[in-house]
Formats: sequence, C-alpha cells, structure tokens
Amino acid sequence: MKIDRRFELDPACEYLPIGLRLGENHPARGSTWFCNSTPTTKWCLSMMRIELGQTGPYCDRQSRRSFLQLGMAGMASVGLPDILKAKAASTEKSKQGTKPNSVILIWLDGGPSHLDMYDMKPDAPELYRGLWKPIPTKVPGFDITELYPRQAQHTDKFSIVRSLHHDTGDHFAAAHRILTAKAMGVSGANTTQRFPSLGAIATRQRGNLRPGVPPYASVPVASSVGLVPGYFSGQMIGMQFDPFQTEGDPNSPNFSPSGLSMSQGLSIKRLEDRQSLMTTMDGLCRNFDDMQKTTVVDKFTEQAFELVTGPAARNAFKLDTEDPRLRDRYGRHTWSQSMLLARRLVEAGVSFVTVHLGGWDHHWDLKTGYDNYLPKVDQGVAALFEDLDQRGMLDTTLVMLCGEFSRTPKMNDGGNGGPAGSKGTPGRDHWGNSMFCLLGGGGVKGGRLVGSTDKMGVYPASRPVTPSNLHATVYKVMGIDPEIEIMDPEGRPMAVLDDPSPIHELF
Repeated sequence: MKIDRRFELDPACEYLPIGLRLGENHPARGSTWFCNSTPTTKWCLSMMRIELGQTGPYCDRQSRRSFLQLGMAGMASVGLPDILKAKAASTEKSKQGTKPNSVILIWLDGGPSHLDMYDMKPDAPELYRGLWKPIPTKVPGFDITELYPRQAQHTDKFSIVRSLHHDTGDHFAAAHRILTAKAMGVSGANTTQRFPSLGAIATRQRGNLRPGVPPYASVPVASSVGLVPGYFSGQMIGMQFDPFQTEGDPNSPNFSPSGLSMSQGLSIKRLEDRQSLMTTMDGLCRNFDDMQKTTVVDKFTEQAFELVTGPAARNAFKLDTEDPRLRDRYGRHTWSQSMLLARRLVEAGVSFVTVHLGGWDHHWDLKTGYDNYLPKVDQGVAALFEDLDQRGMLDTTLVMLCGEFSRTPKMNDGGNGGPAGSKGTPGRDHWGNSMFCLLGGGGVKGGRLVGSTDKMGVYPASRPVTPSNLHATVYKVMGIDPEIEIMDPEGRPMAVLDDPSPIHELF
C-alpha cells in the first residue's frame, strides 16, 4: 500500500485559495493539494491509493495503469454537506427491498459469435452456418456448439437470450451500451465513459453484503476494449464504486492480488493500530470545525483498512486452499481459475464480480481461435454451475456470459484485405444487430431460449431484447428497483434505464 501524497492533508490548509482542486499546484509549495474552504466549512481530505500495476498492451497498443482509490474519490468537486447527504440517501435506498443475491459476469471482451456458440444455423448456407455443428443437450431443442459438450450437460441450469441487440458494430459504443445500458455518443472516436456501469450502480444500491470484503470486484482486471477500469467504473456516482481489481494470474502458484500488497515498512500491525492512525490523521489537518465531519470522512477509508487487514478478503483469495480435484475440474488455466476465484469471492460476500476473458476479436482464423478458446470456456462455465449448485449457491448467484457484440453472420474470406485465406481460415467481423447472453442462477429459470433470430442469424425474429432489459433483469435478481434515478453532473435526476422492463420469460 502506498500513501498517495498528492492527496495528503496540509496542516495549513485554511490558508489555501478557496476552490483549489485536485491536480492544481499549491502557489507557495509547488505541490499538489486539495482543500475546500468556505465561511462555514473548512475541511481537507486524506486519500489512500493501492497500486494495481499495469495491464498488458491491448488492441490499441496501449498499456494502462490502474489503482484502487479509497476515501472520497470521485466526490472531490462537491461540498461536504452534499457528500454526506448523498451518502445517507444512497445507504437508505440500498436497504429497501434488496436481496442477498450476487452476480458473476463473465465478460468475453472483443465480441463472441452467437452463430458459433448458442444460436447455430445448421441449415443456413455454408458461409453463414460456420465451421462447427450443433449438438443436443440435456434440454430437448436447446442445441449448442459441439465445442461445448460439458455445458450441454447443464442447460437445465441456464438460459440463453438469443435476440439481444443494440445495433452497433463499434467496440467502444457496444461495450458502453452493454455495460451501462446507455449510448450517449460513446464510440471509437469518443471513448470516454458517460454513465455508471451495471456493477457500480448495483453495488451502490445494495451496499456491502459483508464487512471486510469489497462489494464489487474484477478478476483479474476490469477491462472493456482495453480501457481500465473502462466501462465497468462508477463514473458520475464516484470512483469509490469502481471494482476492486485483483490483477495477477489466479492460476499461478501462491496467487495473491497485487492490491493487497504492502509497501516496505508498512505492516498489518501498524495498520491495525487505529489509535495511532487516528492521531496521525488528526495531526494532518488541525482546523476541522466539526469533529463529527472528521468521523464521517474517515468512514470512507474504513473499508480500505478492513480489506487490507481483515481475514475475510485475504482468505477468499487463497485459491491454494481449494481441493486440487475441484481446481482440476475447473481447468488449470487462467480463465477457469478466474471463474473459481469469482465463486470464492461471492461466497465471501462480494455482491458483483466480473471475470475478464479477452481476445475475441476474430476477424480471421476463427477456427484456430475458437478451437483454443471454446473448450476453456466450456470447462470453466460447466464447472462453475456444478460448483454453485453443489454448494447450494446457485439460487442466490446469477451467472452471466456475454461480450460487447457478436460477429457478422456471413463469414469473410480470411484475407483481411489480402488474398483469400492468407490470414488462415475465414473469420467474422463486428455485428451488434443480433447477439446472445447466457443467464443462469439467482432465481433465473434454466433450460429456456428467449427470442430468436432469422434463418441466417442476422436480426432478431422474435422478442427483441435490449441492454436495458438485460440490466433490469439483473436488478430484479438483486431486488433493486429498475426505475431508480441518479443525479447527473448538472444535478438533474436521470433514469438509470430507458426501459426498466426485465426479461419476464426468465422468471
């Protein structure tokens, strides 16, 4: 853990200019501080940052750094009374009608093909039906790809929405629509997130299920189209609703999340010395007018210390305590062990977990890619449903599997602008007009196929479903009112969902 000195308290903060903001330099000291001073309120904020390292290069050839920011992050531009009011309102709302259900979202970043997985068209022309054949499953009429033989034994536990669509083939626009249910002009030319993610809003409304664990976590990284935390973040509701990112490889021996590591000289014992900590914090800013406000500010850092010092989160990350036979059943590779870790986090009390499985942008050589990827997904997903069911957790855990969009129903020539086949087997390009989402558990009925596409898999033929309907379904599982509103940056109420209707066929 590192103290981020850009956010430390200044003992002389009352002499700083009114309205100084994060990122501005102290006129005298030449260093960066934050302070807000008004005739009735003088306060400063301490911020702690846990470094999570860097992600590898993604499709835009950029590496991005990520961190867990704790305290008042994301709320530094408003006054303390507003912060307290918003916090109290959020806490009160989160208690109303929510259920102790959790969500595991398995994110296939890059766009998985519906026609090669869960909506196959064996009677379509060759360039549409693809390279693999469908196989029957435990549920009659519920056919899936031959590369998913293990999931075929568990189709009674999950359902497939075959008519999901948002009608864009832009990676960034699509990811924003699936993860936030909003378009708002986001595209490859303007990638900035404009609305909070499903996970952020859900955990804001729900609050913590259990002290000592983060309410929202990502394994091993929260990444959408190479952006970290990307469209998984809290955006306008605050950085404190971003997911905790484990980073690292859950399949590696002695895996430990980098976010819980300590800097040299900083020990658990020192962190647990609350009296010493409070003395230090009090000494950093001696001019608080109201000590009750100090207490409230400190509550925002309380979860940070519980996360680092408490046993709940640390024990959840100890994959080496799992039965080796169970780990083998999931598969000894990063993807499946990430799903196992997600189950452990839910079991520990995390409300919403995302699992990142990247690399699905198969414009060419689809056969090589899917022959490698699909068996891993099959093994992990099947093991996850088996595991949740055997532990009595399936009724309280919703599992979702999707990506930002699908792939073109008609395959290309595999040349990517060059000679046909020069890049290997044909591939599929971007397609958002028809796509799938797998959902199972948490009260969602299994063995159901919702909606359909036309005979070529190009467009929904029946029961079209939007990202708003998908989010409303998740809120229903979690006992959250899908008609909730949040305040936009101008202070106006804004509906979280444009269409708050859940997918009723799943219940």
